[in-house]
Amino acid sequence: MHHAPAEPRTDRTLLVTGAAVAAAGTAVRAEAVAVRGDRIVHVGTTEDARAALGGRADETLELDGGLVHPGFVDAHCHPVMYGQALAWVDCRPERVPDIDTLVAVLSEAARALPAGVPVRGFGYEHRRLAERRHPTCHDLDRIATDREVYVMNASGHGGVVNTHTLHACGITAGTPDPEGGSIGRFESGEPDGQLWDAACDLLTGPAGVKIGNHGPNFHLSEPDDIMADHLLRAQETFLAAGVTTVGDAQASRREMETYLRSRESGALRMRVSAYLTSALLDVALDLGVVHGFGDDLFRVQGVKFYADGTLGGWTAYFPEGYAADCCHHGQLYHSAEEYAELVHRAHAAGLQTATHAQSPFAIGMVLDAIDKAQADVPRADMRHRIEHCGLPTDEQITRMAGLGVVPVMQPQHHLRTGDGTLTAIGDLGHRYNPAGPCLPAGVPVVFSSDAPVAPPAPLEAVSAAATRRTVLGTVLGDAPLRLPVSDGLHAHTAAAARALHRERSVGALAPGLLADFVILDADPLDADPSELASIGVRETWIGGSRAWAAPGR
Repeated sequence: MHHAPAEPRTDRTLLVTGAAVAAAGTAVRAEAVAVRGDRIVHVGTTEDARAALGGRADETLELDGGLVHPGFVDAHCHPVMYGQALAWVDCRPERVPDIDTLVAVLSEAARALPAGVPVRGFGYEHRRLAERRHPTCHDLDRIATDREVYVMNASGHGGVVNTHTLHACGITAGTPDPEGGSIGRFESGEPDGQLWDAACDLLTGPAGVKIGNHGPNFHLSEPDDIMADHLLRAQETFLAAGVTTVGDAQASRREMETYLRSRESGALRMRVSAYLTSALLDVALDLGVVHGFGDDLFRVQGVKFYADGTLGGWTAYFPEGYAADCCHHGQLYHSAEEYAELVHRAHAAGLQTATHAQSPFAIGMVLDAIDKAQADVPRADMRHRIEHCGLPTDEQITRMAGLGVVPVMQPQHHLRTGDGTLTAIGDLGHRYNPAGPCLPAGVPVVFSSDAPVAPPAPLEAVSAAATRRTVLGTVLGDAPLRLPVSDGLHAHTAAAARALHRERSVGALAPGLLADFVILDADPLDADPSELASIGVRETWIGGSRAWAAPGR
């Protein structure tokens, strides 16, 4: 159940006791937290916390064991897209093992929809379908021939449509692949229904969001009230996972409008830092939207770029080809020169950049661009980010330290798709998400979910980094690649807050910071690393007000 928090009174006081407290900077647990208004004033013994409130608390939260932990920070996710995907038909491998089942579940959904309403699904993974291939437009024609059918791949970088949609969008054998995207084709040259990356612009309609070769376009708009529902649904899921602050890693007009309307109505409860799609770089520079424009609830923090594609969809860029297919190379969204120029313009204006890069080649391209921008226009403490940063070399990790670059990884990706990555790129896949070597090198590794690619589940992410065991039981790499649980928790709280330039307000329990905390059933430091995902979230508090509580509490 959720609780709409009241406007915090600046003098209202709260005392939290009865559970261990994860105080900042130490593994030794405190006893209590004192809160005034929306900020923490003391963390320590119950007696000292009470004294810090002048001996009186307007409200006392008496807990029965468990752990008071900083609210988790999910530095890279797509909340509006996640809410939309939750409203679509669930086509994840756990529910859809083969294409016949995919057709069946989408057909069932189609029967329940009014005539003409699109049928949309999310989450199929072609390598985990029995047929080991993508569905085609002909497969989806079995669902409907009179309306759009679209099933998005789990990567979010594209998917498959039916013949009706190809015709409606004017996609034929003669339609060229757009720059930064691809249209799947049968051997005859006719389109097979697959649309990847920039080709997804074709789906958003004449007035829809277009982002060209600046990334995959998942910005399908719906009426305002529906978009508001999507954000509410996503927010509820984040709060239930103990996530209190998020970084939206690709905001377009669709996201901005949805967040601002939600904020105005009072429905926005979690804190959001938005990274504008680089297709909007000119607009951001023209408006002067730089240096963290906004406040503690919603702000525009920087710009999101893409270097290469996705490992899951085999669009990450390997100039020497994939181990499974030496003729397949993936793609770059921009030439190295064009990308470097974009980064230079953002950096010179003071905008933090966040670039999607998976392969060693793409990561090198990002580091080269940042190195040049910083040499030309020295700026302190930019914290330029590399999103995913799946396969950096040891040398590149050392370069990140020197440049102050922050890798933002998603351990849940190797948990779910590590085996497919090994198939695609061979033994290099054992190195996927090398969080372990980052900290000794002085690189502040950050964790996140990339929802909807994985659900918000910070403890699952910390567990995946500590064990490096996939869902199929494969252990990736050797022990030095693993990240201990205590460091993983830091990567999903304080380090993630720092990646968002929010470390002075969120990510830890310390005086002066916002009172954003989560109450866990047990202390992750006392648990078997492989069992962390089973630790439950009891309550989530934001700014000293309860934002979510588990049903029955």
